[in-house]
Amino acid sequence: MRAGWIGILMLGWLAGGLWPGLVSARESTPALQINVASEVWAEHSNADGSGLAWDLLRAVFEPAGVSLKTTSVPYTRALGLAQRGKVDAVLGLYLNEVEGVSYAQHPYADDAVVALSLASAPTPTLATLNNYRLIWVRGYGYQSQFPGLTNYQEVQRRDGIAQMLMQGRADFYIDDDDEVATLLAASEHPQTFKQTQLQYLPLYLGFAQTEQGSRLQKLYEQRMQELIKAGALRPIFARYQQHYPYDSAKEIPHARP
Repeated sequence: MRAGWIGILMLGWLAGGLWPGLVSARESTPALQINVASEVWAEHSNADGSGLAWDLLRAVFEPAGVSLKTTSVPYTRALGLAQRGKVDAVLGLYLNEVEGVSYAQHPYADDAVVALSLASAPTPTLATLNNYRLIWVRGYGYQSQFPGLTNYQEVQRRDGIAQMLMQGRADFYIDDDDEVATLLAASEHPQTFKQTQLQYLPLYLGFAQTEQGSRLQKLYEQRMQELIKAGALRPIFARYQQHYPYDSAKEIPHARP
């Protein structure tokens, strides 16, 4: 037994002393799985693991030997899981939206943010938006993405938004175009409303501030740089008929410096 322990100690000393690269290589190897949390957004992050975001992350990680595990929970819970290191990353963040996660340099997609209003309402612009009473879902933080907005109210759910607009309790509802399309599809009188596109906002992964999260983020950045340069992600966006955020040199600097 004593000889066995000496042998184990010698092997550990050799691995860490004579062959330090053996230990460092093992420590630098990414996890074999990445667990990403997200709210269920139709055609983006479906609960069954399909959708643009999930397909894109598989294209990023699986060729590098890292499988994707998806966790479908409400948005605020997804954020909390990443902030506490219970998952490796969270989907769908706007830049600097929350603290407690590390933002990827490269966005993985973007949101077409629109303003929904009654058809009779004026057509807003980013410059005039603060002249009106605005509403959006709590947690989306559009006041940070469109600086200068102060005349807004946050609501807990999307239920009742159409009624708020029809009853004159708000002028514009701000959300991404997919959510607005879902809202209009459920409306009995969709012709009563109109939507005005405001701006594309890049969407980021927020990585857990853990050792594993850091390793996975480095792998993500490396793979995204390679895939964007090769144009290998374009077919995924085409499949879902979504805006491709790297179409021009002007758009590529969505990535943070």
